Amino acid sequence: MANLVIVESPSKASTIKGYLGSNYKVIASKGHVRDLPKSSLGVDIENNFDAHYINIRGKGDLIREIRKEAKNANKVFLATDPDREGEAISWHLAAALGIPVEKTLRVSFNEITKNAVKSAIKSPKTIDMNLVNAQQARRILDRILGYKLSPFLWKNVRSGLSAGRVQSVATRIIVEREEEIRSFVPVEYWTVDATLVSADGHEFAVRFYGDKNGRVKLNCEDDAMRVVNAVEGKDFSVAAVKKSKKKKLPAPPFTTSTMQQEASRKLGFQSQRIMRIAQELYEGVNIGSENGGVQGLITYMRTDSLRVSADAQADAKNYIFEKYGDKYCPATPRVYKMRAGAQDAHEAIRPTRVDIEPAKIKKYLTLDQFKLYKLIWERFVASQMESAVLSTVTADFEASGYIFRTSGYTVDFQGYMAVYEESEDDTRVSADEVSEQKNIRLPDVKEGQTVKYGGITPDKHFTEPPARYNDASLIKFLEEMGIGRPSTFATIITTIITRNYVKREGKSLVPTPTGELTNKLMKDHFPDIVNYRFTAQMETDLDSIENGEKEMNSVLEGFWRDFERELEKANENIKTEELEIPVEETDIICDKCGSKMIVKNGRFGKFAACPNYPQCKNTKPLNTNTNTEGEEKAAEKKVVIADFKCEKCGSDMVQRSGKFGSFFACSRYPECNFTKQKTRDIGVSCPKCASKIVMKTGRNRTVFYSCEKYPECDFSSWDLPVNEKCPDCGGLLFRKKGQSMLVCHNKDCGFKKPIENEKE
Repeated sequence: MANLVIVESPSKASTIKGYLGSNYKVIASKGHVRDLPKSSLGVDIENNFDAHYINIRGKGDLIREIRKEAKNANKVFLATDPDREGEAISWHLAAALGIPVEKTLRVSFNEITKNAVKSAIKSPKTIDMNLVNAQQARRILDRILGYKLSPFLWKNVRSGLSAGRVQSVATRIIVEREEEIRSFVPVEYWTVDATLVSADGHEFAVRFYGDKNGRVKLNCEDDAMRVVNAVEGKDFSVAAVKKSKKKKLPAPPFTTSTMQQEASRKLGFQSQRIMRIAQELYEGVNIGSENGGVQGLITYMRTDSLRVSADAQADAKNYIFEKYGDKYCPATPRVYKMRAGAQDAHEAIRPTRVDIEPAKIKKYLTLDQFKLYKLIWERFVASQMESAVLSTVTADFEASGYIFRTSGYTVDFQGYMAVYEESEDDTRVSADEVSEQKNIRLPDVKEGQTVKYGGITPDKHFTEPPARYNDASLIKFLEEMGIGRPSTFATIITTIITRNYVKREGKSLVPTPTGELTNKLMKDHFPDIVNYRFTAQMETDLDSIENGEKEMNSVLEGFWRDFERELEKANENIKTEELEIPVEETDIICDKCGSKMIVKNGRFGKFAACPNYPQCKNTKPLNTNTNTEGEEKAAEKKVVIADFKCEKCGSDMVQRSGKFGSFFACSRYPECNFTKQKTRDIGVSCPKCASKIVMKTGRNRTVFYSCEKYPECDFSSWDLPVNEKCPDCGGLLFRKKGQSMLVCHNKDCGFKKPIENEKE
């Protein structure tokens, strides 16, 4: 009898199957198989918070199939993801299969590579109930809060609303930033920039700094013109030159948070999209037989650890030495200090094999996969390299008692900068920070030297309000405050958008009127729920359950005792007349009654409706930007955005599920009905036209293979093409469906070869 390995993802199952051989069968549970019921609370609060789990609707056939396979298996290995969620899925699977916890064979791996998978299978453990209970506590907390708070919101704000523990805090953060922007009062300030000319004719810019007593602010035009009139037309003398050498350290390898921030800044990806692509890279991609076939390209992508294994550091050092030379290798491997409270269960996010360069496998990856893998690969390699060496110079120039300053740097040794440079947040410069010109290329000047006047320009400015949050800056703030965990950041943002508490304007996150009103209600009546410290402390309590330091029920009891008291008090004190959601008007005129139409939210998103409903029931679609419409719908409906555009209208294409499997459809459906079948590159060339062969899903979800140029090229096959030529005729070999046999594509040849090892 074969051994059974159960994972949660079909693509992960495909990768692992290639590593284990014919003695193992790998099957996917497709996520959770049990959960709390949707129709009721499902938690007996009075009976030690006993949770009533049921099989998820639609999973019955799959559970029966897994039970059948488990019954016939020699051993059953539970190989879900190595985190709380994965541990909980394994626990639910064990319950569904009737396997006692103490007899489970739990395996996990930080990276899906052949060595890691085989090593884990050799050393199975039992399910860690501390991890399971930490996940249960989170699920029960959120269920209680959602079920108890949602009716309160329905009654006082609007039906259909729901509240979440961390999502409510995230909404508060965005609302408070918007309030800060609205209340911001611009302050006038001036800068004065002078152009100076060195002895060799080189022009460079300097900015007014102050006088011999220190920095001086220019608050109005009179202040600026006093400086201009004093120095205009006069030569400057070099008052001071300060030169120094500075080492610039590389950024550490990615954690979940920093990966999402950097991919948002550099690639423009939203957090949900980043995590989807990272999941694909972790679970495995076919990168061609010359690179090892199906490979998990990165380590586990939900982590806040900066630790890197000694083997990975050694591989990186060898690669850097061969590629760049000895001087780019630090004397000792770099070890990065983790932030307080960070979990060290997994390594930092890194490539599983540093020798798999992004450019080498670009043709096997989607555009999004390539961009994110390249970012992860470069960040990791740079993190293991020598520091960059910069020569910095700051120079002060004096005229009529006023000091002008400039600074700059040159790169003496690139070090890690030969591979990667970290991007910076979009920050607003205040009047206090505008004191010098920076990163200017300076001529070689010495103290006491005279430089000629070349011109002067006063400029009026106003201070700017803080920038709105985007995905990157919100995730950074959440992490700094200890709110949420690496696995939840993307879900938090998606949820508050889906619930219409927040909307996107470009890359910015902006609160909706519903979000602002709900936040006010929560702050007034449930201050603990939206309190930063309370939410962060709850995350600490969940960590304590995971570490075995606290009991699940004691944490739940402490939460419920305070929350129940707040809920009773809120229902007594609420004033419904004060809770009116502002109406969002449009410029669209109702062609039936002439009123100005308003924005409403429906099943398929926003639309324009007549404000005189039900007397006038006229509605119209809202004109939206087609470049972002698909992305917004994807966030709301949790669909995948394709890396190609609609061939009819140029809008985003999104993944849908239909009668015959997955396919891509225009995000503007039903206005545009263009569809395209979902395919997957398998890394094999078509024997007829040399284009790519892709995997497709046909009727009844059956898989087949065809040329990507079909129907122009009519090649198709039910059997799997492999990158191996027939030794008799040179034709393409296929793996015969349902058999351990390779056969030649050329029917006249008749070559057959049994597969001795399953990995072939």
